[in-house]
Amino acid sequence: MITRERTREAERLEKLLEDAGIKLTSVVSSITSVSSRAMLEALIGGAQDPAAIAEVVHPRMRQKIPALIKALTGRFNEHHAFMTRLFLDRIDAHNADIARLDARIEAAMEPFRGARELLMSIPGISRVVAEVFTLRPPPT
Repeated sequence: MITRERTREAERLEKLLEDAGIKLTSVVSSITSVSSRAMLEALIGGAQDPAAIAEVVHPRMRQKIPALIKALTGRFNEHHAFMTRLFLDRIDAHNADIARLDARIEAAMEPFRGARELLMSIPGISRVVAEVFTLRPPPT
């Protein structure tokens, strides 16, 4: 449920950016990636030059700078900056909640770690599936 809400916040952020003429998702794979976050922080901080904003990307994305400059050319104003900060803060809060839940699940799995690892050795059985099988109560 929390991951779904985090996704919704990211979708709201994308819609807000499109309203401002910022088409970042046409170039980046995720609006919440490290490079995307750096560019959004620059926009929030008042940067207006798309070329300067695009320079903050991860070195692996440097070849995308011309496309990023186009994608970052819009009419991002103070209201967009406020709302972008709001959405990023909500996404961060959801990430923190997910991390807390993951830690709780990991603690609950401690007595069943061996069984989980054994299940995960079966091709096609992910960590989540192994945890569901391991923690599921036996049928009555």
